[in-house]
Amino acid sequence: MTRPADSAESVASPAGAPVLPHDCVPDPPGDASGTPSTTGRTRRPSVRLTGIDAARGIALIGMMSVHNISPENDDGNRTLAWVLADGKSAALFALLAGVGVAFASGGRRRVRGRLWLANSASLIVRAALIGTVGLLLGLVVPRDYAAVILPYYALLFVLAIPLLPLSIRSLLTIATVVTVSLPIISHLVRSHLAPADPINLTFAELFAHPLHVLAELSLTGIYPALPWTAYLCVGLAVGRSLLTSRRTLLIMTGAGLGLIAVAVTVSRVLLDVVGGRADLTTVALRAMTPSQFHDLVLLGPDGTTPTDTWWWLATMSPHSTTPLDLTYTIGVGLAVLGACLLIGRTTTALLRPLAAAGSMTLTLYSLHLLMLSSPFVPGGMSGFLIQTATVVVFALAWSRYHARGPLEDIVARLTGATRRAVLGADRTGARGATAQR
Repeated sequence: MTRPADSAESVASPAGAPVLPHDCVPDPPGDASGTPSTTGRTRRPSVRLTGIDAARGIALIGMMSVHNISPENDDGNRTLAWVLADGKSAALFALLAGVGVAFASGGRRRVRGRLWLANSASLIVRAALIGTVGLLLGLVVPRDYAAVILPYYALLFVLAIPLLPLSIRSLLTIATVVTVSLPIISHLVRSHLAPADPINLTFAELFAHPLHVLAELSLTGIYPALPWTAYLCVGLAVGRSLLTSRRTLLIMTGAGLGLIAVAVTVSRVLLDVVGGRADLTTVALRAMTPSQFHDLVLLGPDGTTPTDTWWWLATMSPHSTTPLDLTYTIGVGLAVLGACLLIGRTTTALLRPLAAAGSMTLTLYSLHLLMLSSPFVPGGMSGFLIQTATVVVFALAWSRYHARGPLEDIVARLTGATRRAVLGADRTGARGATAQR
């Protein structure tokens, strides 16, 4: 999927620890005033928030495990990989997308005026590039192997544009409203919309049925961008926070654990105490077999739940995008990120393999999907181990000599050029207007 921090939010690596690049860095980064560097060269950041890339590496490997390992054991229970990663890894990616957008658009500083315009233009370019990669991967990745997240991810970057100037409090307020209200609105609206097609999106689908594709990316698909804006808002709030503060990290981790507890408790009360599970089962079995209902509850739907009863919104199955699923996965994301950042304050050695992979997830996610779809790479646990070893070794080797992953470098150069062009045009226009007075 896809992602230096300014001096106010940077944290020095422990002595002797290698410094990894970060794929959120504008190219070139520019100074604190928003003026781009005139050197034209890509700079490695002098310090790293290694924990963020480590969290992103966890999300990448989690998705790889779900794509390779069977969801159920012989006894009918979910496998460990699916318990740990299903639904959580993709959500963590989305939350970290918000962190990356915050870093690339000023860190703790909120952007306004021409800086907002420049960052908005760069986000549109980033979305176009990532969406293009996703639609191309859709040509070669069978949907029953993996659902390509990149087109949805691209739309999230566009939705981030109006959020850039907002305060942390405003972002968290919007996240709360979206978490509660968007699944309800979706439940109402989706009863009148065609279901998403069980295929990965390509340019052919985009050009043939643009409105259907937009509805799928926004509401009906497996990673619906509108309710997933909650992850984006929380990630932006995290990226605007003082991440050098141990207190901030402890609050973040504690808040994540608290959200997990709230979601689990509320879901169990609604389903098992109030009696929602019995009503849900009765209604659901009118439209599906017991086996289908079992799979839907245990393994989760493809991003949305049926609309035949409101009790679906009390569930928190993976990829259900209910209020409680969003709450739960936001909590998991905050807890994982907070833990990684706290570990990174004391040592980066333990996190380096994960952080190396997490610093170039667009490249490695694409590589993983190509290996997953290749007839020469086995599936199952052996395929997972082969792919994990491949992406980690590649990341460690590549990061020794390059500031970014291959695809990340292309994205950074083009988005950086867009940002500089907008800022340059604004300054040129201002000088011209002054000269005419």
